[in-house]
Amino acid sequence: MKITQDILTEKAIALLMELISIPSFSGEEDGTGDAIQAFLQSFGIETHRQYHNIYAFNKHFDESKPTLLLNSHHDTVKPNNAYTKDPFDAHVEDGKLYGLGSNDAGGCLVSLLATFVHFYDKEGLSHNIIMAATAEEEDAGELSIRALLPILPKIDVAIVGEPTLMDLAIAEKGLVVFDAVVEGTPSHAAHPNDDNSIYNSIEVLQWFKDYTFEKVSEALGEVKLTVTQINAGKQHNVVPSQVDMVVDVRVNDCYTNQEIADLLQKEAPCKMTPRSLRLNSSKIDPNHDLVKSGLALGRGTYGSPTLSDQAALSCQSVKLGPGDSTRSHSANEFIYVDEIVEGIDLYIKILTGFLQ
Repeated sequence: MKITQDILTEKAIALLMELISIPSFSGEEDGTGDAIQAFLQSFGIETHRQYHNIYAFNKHFDESKPTLLLNSHHDTVKPNNAYTKDPFDAHVEDGKLYGLGSNDAGGCLVSLLATFVHFYDKEGLSHNIIMAATAEEEDAGELSIRALLPILPKIDVAIVGEPTLMDLAIAEKGLVVFDAVVEGTPSHAAHPNDDNSIYNSIEVLQWFKDYTFEKVSEALGEVKLTVTQINAGKQHNVVPSQVDMVVDVRVNDCYTNQEIADLLQKEAPCKMTPRSLRLNSSKIDPNHDLVKSGLALGRGTYGSPTLSDQAALSCQSVKLGPGDSTRSHSANEFIYVDEIVEGIDLYIKILTGFLQ
């Protein structure tokens, strides 16, 4: 029987409802991994599994050709306390498919899976295709796409499925989180102290508030530095020896994370220690044929402030998918059924223009 796009779409939506019903918090994606394998195998596609990462190759994979990666994740965050609906009860109301992970990133994942099935056995494509449904994206875990990439063939370009309203995020900010320490002299609160660490932090906070990075990205704008946590003191009558701060830095594509760390460690008026430098910014050439294919269909481009598995990729990549990022991690999460229908259609049309 010929697998039409309508059939693929119907099966993709059914898969999403199944995935929603299976709890799949980061590190606990065993059940959703099984469901994704069963979906691909139902079309006669051989699947591979590494931990909870599920992947497959197109039928006519040719090592002499460049390779396109289709990637999205099947883990979710935990539901927040504001939910009034059962987060694991996948159901449709007024055209909205409700459930935890429906928007982030279940709709993208099943749409990419359907797209992969569509192209799976086609001959004469310009690129190989690898489909990877990966785990532990929400906490950037060690058994996520970071574990899978070393065993995959070289990836030349990638589509990372995240909700973008099917516009193309051609750049994505990276992230460096710093632990900052403002030091002072500890003392009894009743005694004079000209080196109070809490008072010293006033100037440091003002420095952070006023600090700007020189290079501004056309796609991503300025690097954004934000103090997000501050902690000091344990007793009312003791001046603490230090104030601890957490500084969140969203990095544009003009800097590497190492460059950001070097700058702040040199210039900041306090001790700065980066937690990790691995979540770098991502981008794709605006003139890349994949981008051009999307533009030809009337899709827009933009720079994304939010982080995804693009940060793990060393190749050019675009973030693209059905759904709206503002719904991610919200209570009573949903995606419109029509967004999935449109997402599959646009993915197929964009890749048709790119792979010919």
